[in-house]
Amino acid sequence: MNYAIGIDIGGTKIASGIVNQQGDVIQKETVKSDPSDRENMFKKVIECVEQLMNHSSIPFKEIYGIGAGVPGKIDRENGIAVFQNNLPWRNFPFARRIQDHFKTDKVTLDNDVYMAAYAEWKAAQMTDELFVYMTISTGISSSIINAGKFIRGAGFAGEVGLVPVYAPYEEKSIERLEKTAAGPALEKHAMERMGAAAMTNENLFQAFYNKDSLAIALIEDATSSIVQGIYMINSLLDPHKIVFGGSVITQNPILLELIKEKLDSYLIDEQKHILDHLAISQLGNSQGIIGAGLSVLDTFK
Repeated sequence: MNYAIGIDIGGTKIASGIVNQQGDVIQKETVKSDPSDRENMFKKVIECVEQLMNHSSIPFKEIYGIGAGVPGKIDRENGIAVFQNNLPWRNFPFARRIQDHFKTDKVTLDNDVYMAAYAEWKAAQMTDELFVYMTISTGISSSIINAGKFIRGAGFAGEVGLVPVYAPYEEKSIERLEKTAAGPALEKHAMERMGAAAMTNENLFQAFYNKDSLAIALIEDATSSIVQGIYMINSLLDPHKIVFGGSVITQNPILLELIKEKLDSYLIDEQKHILDHLAISQLGNSQGIIGAGLSVLDTFK
Protein backbone atom coordinates (compact mmCIF):
# COMPACT_ATOMS: atom_id res chain seq x y z
CA MET A 1 0.00 0.00 0.00
CA ASN A 2 1.33 3.43 -0.96
CA TYR A 3 0.77 6.47 1.26
CA ALA A 4 1.12 10.20 0.64
CA ILE A 5 0.63 13.32 2.73
CA GLY A 6 -2.02 15.74 1.49
CA ILE A 7 -2.09 19.33 2.76
CA ASP A 8 -5.06 21.70 2.39
CA ILE A 9 -3.90 25.26 3.13
CA GLY A 10 -6.19 28.20 3.84
CA GLY A 11 -6.06 31.59 5.48
CA THR A 12 -7.87 30.32 8.59
CA LYS A 13 -6.57 26.77 9.01
CA ILE A 14 -4.20 24.18 7.61
CA ALA A 15 -5.26 20.53 7.41
CA SER A 16 -2.98 17.63 6.59
CA GLY A 17 -3.64 13.94 6.28
CA ILE A 18 -2.12 10.62 5.30
CA VAL A 19 -3.91 9.31 2.20
CA ASN A 20 -3.68 5.86 0.65
CA GLN A 21 -4.02 5.02 -3.04
CA GLN A 22 -7.76 4.34 -2.62
CA GLY A 23 -8.29 7.89 -1.38
CA ASP A 24 -8.85 6.92 2.25
CA VAL A 25 -7.67 9.39 4.91
CA ILE A 26 -5.73 7.33 7.46
CA GLN A 27 -4.82 10.13 9.85
CA LYS A 28 -5.65 13.83 9.94
CA GLU A 29 -4.31 16.92 11.71
CA THR A 30 -5.44 20.57 11.76
CA VAL A 31 -3.72 23.73 12.99
CA LYS A 32 -4.56 27.43 12.81
CA SER A 33 -2.95 29.46 10.06
CA ASP A 34 -0.66 32.39 10.78
CA PRO A 35 -0.77 34.68 7.73
CA SER A 36 1.13 37.48 9.52
CA ASP A 37 4.09 36.89 7.18
CA ARG A 38 5.33 34.27 4.73
CA GLU A 39 7.75 32.51 7.08
CA ASN A 40 5.29 32.29 9.96
CA MET A 41 2.73 30.82 7.58
CA PHE A 42 5.21 28.26 6.28
CA LYS A 43 6.19 27.28 9.83
CA LYS A 44 2.54 26.47 10.50
CA VAL A 45 2.49 24.13 7.49
CA ILE A 46 5.57 22.34 8.85
CA GLU A 47 4.00 22.17 12.31
CA CYS A 48 0.83 20.63 10.91
CA VAL A 49 2.71 17.92 9.00
CA GLU A 50 5.04 17.14 11.91
CA GLN A 51 2.11 16.82 14.31
CA LEU A 52 0.46 14.50 11.80
CA MET A 53 3.49 12.23 11.69
CA ASN A 54 3.93 12.33 15.47
CA HIS A 55 0.39 10.99 15.88
CA SER A 56 0.65 8.39 13.11
CA SER A 57 1.73 4.77 13.31
CA ILE A 58 2.98 5.02 9.72
CA PRO A 59 6.66 6.08 9.67
CA PHE A 60 7.77 8.87 7.37
CA LYS A 61 9.99 6.48 5.40
CA GLU A 62 6.79 4.85 4.12
CA ILE A 63 5.40 8.20 2.87
CA TYR A 64 5.69 8.32 -0.92
CA GLY A 65 5.51 12.12 -1.25
CA ILE A 66 3.70 15.31 -0.27
CA GLY A 67 0.98 17.22 -2.14
CA ALA A 68 -0.50 20.59 -1.21
CA GLY A 69 -3.42 22.76 -2.27
CA VAL A 70 -3.02 26.53 -1.91
CA PRO A 71 -5.55 29.26 -2.75
CA GLY A 72 -5.02 31.49 -5.74
CA LYS A 73 -2.74 31.25 -8.75
CA ILE A 74 -0.12 28.49 -8.85
CA ASP A 75 2.92 27.80 -11.02
CA ARG A 76 2.61 24.01 -10.92
CA GLU A 77 5.69 23.20 -12.97
CA ASN A 78 7.98 25.17 -10.66
CA GLY A 79 6.01 24.58 -7.46
CA ILE A 80 5.48 28.28 -6.77
CA ALA A 81 2.51 29.88 -4.98
CA VAL A 82 2.16 32.92 -7.24
CA PHE A 83 -0.72 34.94 -5.79
CA GLN A 84 -3.33 34.63 -3.03
CA ASN A 85 -5.87 37.04 -1.58
CA ASN A 86 -5.57 35.71 1.98
CA LEU A 87 -1.97 34.48 2.31
CA PRO A 88 1.42 36.30 2.28
CA TRP A 89 2.99 33.98 -0.31
CA ARG A 90 3.41 36.04 -3.44
CA ASN A 91 5.86 34.08 -5.64
CA PHE A 92 6.67 31.75 -2.74
CA PRO A 93 8.79 28.66 -3.69
CA PHE A 94 6.58 26.27 -1.73
CA ALA A 95 7.61 22.97 -3.36
CA ARG A 96 11.33 23.60 -2.98
CA ARG A 97 10.92 24.61 0.67
CA ILE A 98 8.95 21.44 1.39
CA GLN A 99 11.53 19.33 -0.46
CA ASP A 100 14.36 20.89 1.53
CA HIS A 101 12.66 20.47 4.90
CA PHE A 102 11.34 16.93 4.53
CA LYS A 103 14.07 15.63 2.21
CA THR A 104 11.67 14.35 -0.44
CA ASP A 105 11.72 15.01 -4.17
CA LYS A 106 8.10 13.95 -4.71
CA VAL A 107 6.11 17.16 -4.09
CA THR A 108 3.08 18.47 -5.98
CA LEU A 109 1.44 21.88 -5.68
CA ASP A 110 -1.86 23.08 -7.13
CA ASN A 111 -4.74 25.41 -6.44
CA ASP A 112 -6.79 24.17 -3.47
CA VAL A 113 -10.06 24.00 -5.42
CA TYR A 114 -8.35 22.00 -8.16
CA MET A 115 -7.05 19.54 -5.57
CA ALA A 116 -10.56 19.15 -4.13
CA ALA A 117 -11.99 18.75 -7.64
CA TYR A 118 -9.48 16.00 -8.39
CA ALA A 119 -10.65 14.04 -5.35
CA GLU A 120 -14.30 14.49 -6.32
CA TRP A 121 -13.60 13.48 -9.93
CA LYS A 122 -11.83 10.32 -8.78
CA ALA A 123 -14.73 9.50 -6.45
CA ALA A 124 -17.24 10.05 -9.27
CA GLN A 125 -15.30 7.59 -11.47
CA MET A 126 -15.77 9.69 -14.57
CA THR A 127 -13.40 9.14 -17.50
CA ASP A 128 -14.54 10.67 -20.77
CA GLU A 129 -17.16 13.08 -19.40
CA LEU A 130 -16.99 16.76 -18.50
CA PHE A 131 -17.05 17.25 -14.72
CA VAL A 132 -17.36 20.48 -12.69
CA TYR A 133 -16.64 20.95 -9.00
CA MET A 134 -17.95 24.14 -7.39
CA THR A 135 -17.15 25.25 -3.85
CA ILE A 136 -19.39 27.60 -1.85
CA SER A 137 -17.55 28.50 1.33
CA THR A 138 -15.39 31.45 2.43
CA GLY A 139 -15.09 32.03 -1.30
CA ILE A 140 -16.80 30.72 -4.42
CA SER A 141 -14.85 29.03 -7.17
CA SER A 142 -14.99 26.10 -9.55
CA SER A 143 -12.76 23.66 -11.35
CA ILE A 144 -13.38 21.83 -14.63
CA ILE A 145 -12.11 18.41 -15.66
CA ASN A 146 -12.75 17.20 -19.20
CA ALA A 147 -11.87 13.60 -20.12
CA GLY A 148 -9.50 13.40 -17.16
CA LYS A 149 -7.69 16.69 -17.80
CA PHE A 150 -8.16 20.05 -16.10
CA ILE A 151 -9.27 23.02 -18.15
CA ARG A 152 -6.88 25.66 -16.79
CA GLY A 153 -6.79 28.40 -19.41
CA ALA A 154 -3.92 30.80 -18.69
CA GLY A 155 -3.91 29.63 -15.08
CA PHE A 156 -6.97 31.23 -13.52
CA ALA A 157 -9.84 29.29 -15.09
CA GLY A 158 -12.89 28.47 -12.99
CA GLU A 159 -13.06 31.64 -10.88
CA VAL A 160 -16.84 31.84 -11.09
CA GLY A 161 -16.91 33.85 -7.86
CA LEU A 162 -15.56 36.83 -9.80
CA VAL A 163 -18.49 36.83 -12.24
CA PRO A 164 -20.89 39.82 -11.89
CA VAL A 165 -24.44 38.79 -11.04
CA TYR A 166 -27.67 40.58 -10.24
CA ALA A 167 -27.79 40.93 -6.45
CA PRO A 168 -31.16 42.13 -5.10
CA TYR A 169 -29.77 43.25 -1.76
CA GLU A 170 -26.83 45.23 -3.14
CA GLU A 171 -27.20 48.97 -3.63
CA LYS A 172 -25.40 48.67 -6.95
CA SER A 173 -27.66 45.75 -7.96
CA ILE A 174 -24.71 44.17 -9.80
CA GLU A 175 -21.94 42.59 -7.72
CA ARG A 176 -19.44 39.76 -8.00
CA LEU A 177 -20.97 36.41 -7.06
CA GLU A 178 -18.51 35.89 -4.21
CA LYS A 179 -19.60 39.20 -2.67
CA THR A 180 -23.25 38.14 -2.68
CA ALA A 181 -23.32 34.48 -1.64
CA ALA A 182 -20.03 33.29 -0.08
CA GLY A 183 -19.99 32.67 3.67
CA PRO A 184 -18.65 36.09 4.79
CA ALA A 185 -21.05 37.87 2.41
CA LEU A 186 -24.04 35.99 3.85
CA GLU A 187 -23.02 36.97 7.38
CA LYS A 188 -22.53 40.61 6.37
CA HIS A 189 -25.89 40.87 4.63
CA ALA A 190 -27.62 39.06 7.50
CA MET A 191 -26.33 41.61 9.99
CA GLU A 192 -27.39 44.49 7.74
CA ARG A 193 -30.85 43.16 6.89
CA MET A 194 -31.73 41.50 10.18
CA GLY A 195 -30.30 44.19 12.44
CA ALA A 196 -28.03 41.79 14.32
CA ALA A 197 -24.81 42.91 15.96
CA ALA A 198 -23.23 39.59 15.00
CA MET A 199 -24.40 36.76 12.80
CA THR A 200 -22.89 33.44 11.78
CA ASN A 201 -24.03 31.32 8.88
CA GLU A 202 -25.19 28.74 11.39
CA ASN A 203 -27.43 31.36 13.04
CA LEU A 204 -28.68 32.55 9.66
CA PHE A 205 -29.69 29.11 8.44
CA GLN A 206 -31.27 28.26 11.78
CA ALA A 207 -33.42 31.36 11.37
CA PHE A 208 -34.22 30.17 7.84
CA TYR A 209 -35.29 26.74 9.11
CA ASN A 210 -37.39 28.51 11.77
CA LYS A 211 -39.18 30.33 8.92
CA ASP A 212 -37.89 33.81 9.77
CA SER A 213 -39.09 35.93 6.84
CA LEU A 214 -35.91 38.04 6.61
CA ALA A 215 -33.67 34.96 6.68
CA ILE A 216 -35.80 33.28 4.03
CA ALA A 217 -35.59 36.33 1.76
CA LEU A 218 -31.82 36.56 2.19
CA ILE A 219 -31.20 32.87 1.43
CA GLU A 220 -33.54 33.05 -1.56
CA ASP A 221 -31.67 36.07 -2.92
CA ALA A 222 -28.27 34.43 -2.36
CA THR A 223 -29.45 31.26 -4.08
CA SER A 224 -30.65 33.31 -7.05
CA SER A 225 -27.15 34.76 -7.38
CA ILE A 226 -25.53 31.32 -7.14
CA VAL A 227 -27.87 29.97 -9.81
CA GLN A 228 -26.80 32.73 -12.20
CA GLY A 229 -23.23 31.50 -11.86
CA ILE A 230 -24.24 27.88 -12.28
CA TYR A 231 -26.32 28.64 -15.36
CA MET A 232 -23.38 30.45 -16.93
CA ILE A 233 -21.16 27.38 -16.32
CA ASN A 234 -23.86 25.06 -17.63
CA SER A 235 -24.51 27.09 -20.77
CA LEU A 236 -20.80 27.40 -21.63
CA LEU A 237 -19.74 23.83 -20.81
CA ASP A 238 -22.87 21.63 -20.74
CA PRO A 239 -21.23 19.41 -18.10
CA HIS A 240 -22.28 15.84 -17.40
CA LYS A 241 -22.11 16.43 -13.63
CA ILE A 242 -21.62 19.25 -11.11
CA VAL A 243 -20.59 18.44 -7.53
CA PHE A 244 -20.81 21.11 -4.83
CA GLY A 245 -18.51 21.40 -1.84
CA GLY A 246 -17.66 23.97 0.80
CA SER A 247 -19.13 24.51 4.24
CA VAL A 248 -22.04 26.75 3.19
CA ILE A 249 -23.70 24.05 1.10
CA THR A 250 -22.42 20.85 2.73
CA GLN A 251 -23.73 22.00 6.11
CA ASN A 252 -27.01 23.20 4.57
CA PRO A 253 -28.07 20.69 1.89
CA ILE A 254 -31.42 22.47 1.55
CA LEU A 255 -29.50 24.82 -0.75
CA LEU A 256 -29.26 22.11 -3.39
CA GLU A 257 -33.04 21.83 -3.60
CA LEU A 258 -33.36 25.61 -3.83
CA ILE A 259 -30.70 25.66 -6.56
CA LYS A 260 -32.49 22.97 -8.58
CA GLU A 261 -35.81 24.78 -8.27
CA LYS A 262 -34.43 28.13 -9.42
CA LEU A 263 -32.13 26.65 -12.07
CA ASP A 264 -35.04 24.79 -13.66
CA SER A 265 -36.64 28.11 -14.59
CA TYR A 266 -33.51 29.13 -16.57
CA LEU A 267 -32.99 25.87 -18.45
CA ILE A 268 -34.35 25.06 -21.87
CA ASP A 269 -35.39 21.45 -22.48
CA GLU A 270 -32.03 20.46 -24.02
CA GLN A 271 -30.27 21.54 -20.80
CA LYS A 272 -32.53 19.98 -18.20
CA HIS A 273 -30.48 16.76 -17.96
CA ILE A 274 -28.15 18.58 -15.55
CA LEU A 275 -30.88 18.69 -12.88
CA ASP A 276 -30.42 14.94 -12.34
CA HIS A 277 -26.66 15.33 -12.08
CA LEU A 278 -26.22 17.98 -9.40
CA ALA A 279 -24.86 16.60 -6.13
CA ILE A 280 -23.30 17.64 -2.84
CA SER A 281 -19.89 16.21 -2.01
CA GLN A 282 -19.85 12.95 -0.05
CA LEU A 283 -16.21 13.43 0.97
CA GLY A 284 -16.99 15.87 3.78
CA ASN A 285 -14.27 18.46 4.37
CA SER A 286 -11.43 16.11 3.42
CA GLN A 287 -11.53 16.43 -0.37
CA GLY A 288 -8.65 18.94 -0.42
CA ILE A 289 -6.45 16.57 1.56
CA ILE A 290 -7.51 13.57 -0.52
CA GLY A 291 -6.92 15.33 -3.83
CA ALA A 292 -3.51 16.59 -2.74
CA GLY A 293 -2.46 13.13 -1.57
CA LEU A 294 -3.74 11.39 -4.70
CA SER A 295 -2.03 13.96 -6.92
CA VAL A 296 1.33 12.78 -5.57
CA LEU A 297 0.53 9.10 -5.96
CA ASP A 298 -0.78 9.61 -9.50
CA THR A 299 1.92 12.04 -10.65
CA PHE A 300 4.93 9.97 -9.63
CA LYS A 301 3.57 6.45 -10.16
